[in-house]
Amino acid sequence: MGPLIGLTLACYFAYHLVEGDRGLIAWVRLTQQIRAAKVEQARVHEERLEAAHRVSLLRPEHLDPDLLDEQARAALNLIGPGEVVILNNDGQPK
Repeated sequence: MGPLIGLTLACYFAYHLVEGDRGLIAWVRLTQQIRAAKVEQARVHEERLEAAHRVSLLRPEHLDPDLLDEQARAALNLIGPGEVVILNNDGQPK
C-alpha cells in the first residue's frame, strides 16, 4: 500500500510540474509573452523617439521650415502645382 501511495503522489506532483499554473507549459507561455511584450516595447519606444524628434523640429527655437510646410499643407489639405501626393495605408501623406 505504501509504494502505491508514493507512486500516486509522485504522479500527482509530476503532472502539476508540467501542467500546473506554475508548471513548465505555463513557464514557456509566459516566456513567449515576455518576448512579444519586449518586441512591442521596442517598437513603441522607436515610435515615441520619432514623434519626439518631429515635435522638437516644431519648437519655436528650432523651427524646421520643411516640416512646418509639410504640416501646414497636411492640415490645410493643399498641394503645390506639379506635386504628387502618395498616401500611406492609413490615408496619411508620406
